[in-house]
Amino acid sequence: MPMRGVRMNRLLISALPLLLAFGAGVSGCAKSDEWKTLNAEAVSLYRQGQYDRAIAVAQKALEVAEQTKGPNHPDVATSLNSLAEPYRTQGRYAQAEPLYKRALAIREKALGPDHPSLGRSLSSLALLYHAQGQYAQAEPLYKRALAIYEKALDPDHPEIATTLHNVAGIYSAQGQYAQAEPFYNRSLAIWEKAFGPDHPLVADSLENLVVLYKATNRPEEAEALKKRAEAIRAIKR
Repeated sequence: MPMRGVRMNRLLISALPLLLAFGAGVSGCAKSDEWKTLNAEAVSLYRQGQYDRAIAVAQKALEVAEQTKGPNHPDVATSLNSLAEPYRTQGRYAQAEPLYKRALAIREKALGPDHPSLGRSLSSLALLYHAQGQYAQAEPLYKRALAIYEKALDPDHPEIATTLHNVAGIYSAQGQYAQAEPFYNRSLAIWEKAFGPDHPLVADSLENLVVLYKATNRPEEAEALKKRAEAIRAIKR
């Protein structure tokens, strides 16, 4: 049984607002204020689902970054990601892919192979391939990002949980449930610790495990997690 697409897609992008808003390389000159304003506006428009406007503003932010910082500055990588996101969300993968790849190359050269921002670029490109079912391309990118996060971040950082979940999703989509389960369990444990036992992300994770348990003929375990997820969903927020 494959993973349900809607739930998976929502979880896959759960960390991306952080990725878009907090790029590496904060500029110090006065001109950078324009870039910061434009990038923040692009992120806001993206979050509101105004993708065409987000693209236009992100393109302007990219132009400003290139003009003021040069083509290989980390601010340029941040703008490239901000531009790629609305393309990816709309399924315009051909437009998004070269933007992600350029951002990745910039960050690797400017920041080194172990910087968390490089991990976010790796995750973004992996997500692009994952969304298209190109699991062989996505998996090594996720795993490289995970190795960076585990080295650079606190072991209970939500970014690690999201990446663990994404790796699990690749395995589940291919019916490799034995490989998927430990990744799902670890991501669930991190989300519970980071956000508490009643957070919607915990419910999302529980529901994915329900699917896995059903697919592996474990109905009692599936039912217990289903009830817990339903109780979380019933909480008024």
